[in-house]
Amino acid sequence: MKPGTLYGIGVGPGDPELITVKGAAILARCRRIFVPRARSAAESLALAIAERYVDGAAEITELLFPMTADKEELSLRWGEAAEALAAALRTGEDACFLTLGDPLLYSTYIYLLRELRARVPDATVVTVPGVTSFSAAAALSGFAVGEGMAPVTVVPAADDMDGIRRALANGGTVVIMKVGARLPEVLDLLEEAGVAEGAVFVSRAGLEGQRVVTDVRSLRGEGEEAGYLSVILVHAEGGRR
Repeated sequence: MKPGTLYGIGVGPGDPELITVKGAAILARCRRIFVPRARSAAESLALAIAERYVDGAAEITELLFPMTADKEELSLRWGEAAEALAAALRTGEDACFLTLGDPLLYSTYIYLLRELRARVPDATVVTVPGVTSFSAAAALSGFAVGEGMAPVTVVPAADDMDGIRRALANGGTVVIMKVGARLPEVLDLLEEAGVAEGAVFVSRAGLEGQRVVTDVRSLRGEGEEAGYLSVILVHAEGGRR
């Protein structure tokens, strides 16, 4: 039997109206929907965003992914999730996997897809792009991401800040993603590089509790939760435009 098609659908950063027309159309007809959920979350955020487009008769399966940096545990969970998807596809049914933002930008979908291809190499995969969190953040704050020939660098916050430091030194625009609990360290680095004036902070774009902060220094002293689902946009020359 020919396996079904996997649709990897980016649901965007939070506002349900930012899901693409293509993504919404596929969701309306898909009967097997898989959604990621953190163990600590009451529900899948990706599903909450896309719920209005989902067929009421669809079977929804939550795939649990731990919020951990433990590579062995993550690999185990990716394998388990891929096997659940593979089982559905082997029946000939199509399946959708929902993911925040864009499926191929710092997404669990990337690892899940690799595991799936190892299990069902002849499955057809259709990846539907989604609006990225930094595109939504730029729109909310009026921040010009790319101008002329200036470079744009997308970099995740990490325990080692050298990646961000190098990106800032390169000039142009720097998009800092996956800020999370490293917000204080990122703020220190922006001050050190003299670019805090050219930065904006956006969290929970399109969701309840959305914040747009144009004076990033005002974030000093806030708890770790402030950096959750956030992105920082920086004009590395130091001036906001």
